[in-house]
Amino acid sequence: MKRRHALTTAAFGLGSAALAACGGRRETQRQSSSVMTGGDQPRIRWRMATSWPESLDIIYGGAVTIAERVRQMSDGHFEIIPHAAGELVPALQVLDAVQQGSVECGHTASYYYIGKDPAFAFGTTMPFGLNAQQQNAWLYEGGGNEAMDRLFEDFDVLGFPAGNSGPQMGGWFKRQVNSVADLQGLKMRIPGLGGRVMAALGVNVQVLPGGEIFLALERGAIDAAEWIGPYDDEKLGLWKAAKYYYYPGWWDPGPTIHAFVNRRAWERLPKTYQQMFRAAANEANLQMLARYDYHNAATLEQLVAKGITLVPFDQEILSTAEQASFEIYEDYAMKNQHFRRIYEPWSHFRETILRWNRIHQPNQALSVKDID
Repeated sequence: MKRRHALTTAAFGLGSAALAACGGRRETQRQSSSVMTGGDQPRIRWRMATSWPESLDIIYGGAVTIAERVRQMSDGHFEIIPHAAGELVPALQVLDAVQQGSVECGHTASYYYIGKDPAFAFGTTMPFGLNAQQQNAWLYEGGGNEAMDRLFEDFDVLGFPAGNSGPQMGGWFKRQVNSVADLQGLKMRIPGLGGRVMAALGVNVQVLPGGEIFLALERGAIDAAEWIGPYDDEKLGLWKAAKYYYYPGWWDPGPTIHAFVNRRAWERLPKTYQQMFRAAANEANLQMLARYDYHNAATLEQLVAKGITLVPFDQEILSTAEQASFEIYEDYAMKNQHFRRIYEPWSHFRETILRWNRIHQPNQALSVKDID
């Protein structure tokens, strides 16, 4: 009880101090963000734009987890309302909306925004990079969060890891690709640096939000598409539009989802609410990975039973893609200071943790017989 009283008293004091500092100035408040003293804590209401359709309950659920936890921890005084892709802003413009202050926060993948700066890819995942466990180790202990914070600061946002899908699949193809030559001219939906690598291999890369993938694949606007993994891919019905399901998703070995917060909105939050948001994002990060691991395993067996063909990428494709990936990284590092600043310590971390993992982990390569 003493700890709870101290937290609530501190929150009230911080809110009162912020109001006093205004010195009588009147500031027009957005309707979506109202602040007023009530009980022991200020009442704050935020909107969270997301890049996900609500039907994808695990990835969209990361936003819901954050909203539920901050509401519970604040006894309902800090309220965040999540919105599905397209309700407030288009799926691939969430960062822009948060940066501009149109919404206070968003839930999205930072690699959707490599057009702003290729270094945004590090926040989500890198082709032939880190798996989910390694990515968390880099972000929380290896300086990754601090490195990304310096990048995000230039865009007036803060970023918090708030989900991870775990290793993804290689996507759905209407026809088999048995060599690099088979990739020439292929129209494929694939974002991030994975798309840049595929383009280097001759693929005609498309970037589409999740809600548009099925129709594009079904109608032949694209020949192949990657999304996340069995659970979400089945929900989107991708197995009905393409027969061949490839693995591994070498471009998405452990993608992190971020909760972005407008810097000015964050600075107006009481410190206790800031800690609530951090804790809620951490929970979303842990919970999402656990849910995907659990549901993907069962759903993959169901998809195989429905008659899809599970196919490994040819070793020529994997080797060529890996070489192209690191050539692209080196090129970006020469041309972009943000990329170079993150890439060099990231590369050292990757080499170190891969050596450790090779020592203590058995080979986990998937075999078709393990599914059949």
